[in-house]
Amino acid sequence: MAEDRRQSPLVSWRGWTSAGVAVLLLWFTIGGARAELPTEELRIADQTLTVEIAATPRAMARGLMFREHMPESHGMLFVWPGDQVVAMWMKNTLIPLSVAFIDHDLRVLNIADMEPRSLELHPSRGPARFALEVNQGWFDRHGVEAGARIEDLERLLADLAAGAD
Repeated sequence: MAEDRRQSPLVSWRGWTSAGVAVLLLWFTIGGARAELPTEELRIADQTLTVEIAATPRAMARGLMFREHMPESHGMLFVWPGDQVVAMWMKNTLIPLSVAFIDHDLRVLNIADMEPRSLELHPSRGPARFALEVNQGWFDRHGVEAGARIEDLERLLADLAAGAD
């Protein structure tokens, strides 16, 4: 009896190409592509920022990684479920950022400038509930310093809570 030497479609180059495309399409459809985060307006220092809300472990781990640009009036607000000392780094982040660590009283604990692709840790100077990342130098340009209270954050949190109901 002669042995059948034909390869299955998955073993042939053409089969791998088709299977690879199918896997990539599935990956992008199920969640490989960046999921859109909720956005809110945040008034700070007489400016209005459009902030993406990173409140899940996955969203916080991704942060602003792999982005090549962020508009001047945009940022990302990280929201932790409780007060904790936190640290940020810039691995795989391509744009220079400044981060303000904010406590449960909505006061800025400290601000750190962070360089792209750096593994240097930038810690909060006390238990933080939030971190606000913006383009590097934004806080300086708008006079936001440690000790400032971010009043509009209270409204933003109430809006988020109302939307969750």
